[in-house]
Amino acid sequence: MEPLSVEEIRRSFVNSTKSLVKAMTPPPGFTELPWESLDFLGWRDPKAPNRGYLVVRRDGGVTGIAVNTQATGKPRRGTGLCDLCNTAHHVTDVALFAARRAGTAGREGNTVGTYICADLACSLYIRGLRDVEVPQGETAPPQVRAERLAARLETFVNRVLV
Repeated sequence: MEPLSVEEIRRSFVNSTKSLVKAMTPPPGFTELPWESLDFLGWRDPKAPNRGYLVVRRDGGVTGIAVNTQATGKPRRGTGLCDLCNTAHHVTDVALFAARRAGTAGREGNTVGTYICADLACSLYIRGLRDVEVPQGETAPPQVRAERLAARLETFVNRVLV
């Protein structure tokens, strides 16, 4: 992914209010992000832990999507699978994120949701740059996994934009 400025990121959001975008906290360590290893920029807001952001380069532009999740009550056991990168995690390391739809549908309260790595670091998992504690069984090389991630991410973005 090509590096972005904070201002470019703020202008990219399609499903947020101006006040929410203004209150957004940039990702921790923004100036040291490994841009060359990112298929999209994803992070949880340190000031609002149930809020996250996905920023994607597509069709020559940038699309930002605000997502929300809810903290789960008691700890759960088992394995969960991220719908974007297909990385298996402990179930507590995968979260159901909901995104308000863009435009009129979003203003009417319509949302779409999907299970995503709780830390929104899919790009790092598929490249082996961040460890997972669950055996993967995935044998596809990182480039193939990145292509699959891009296709799934595009589907999710299109669901938000419709």
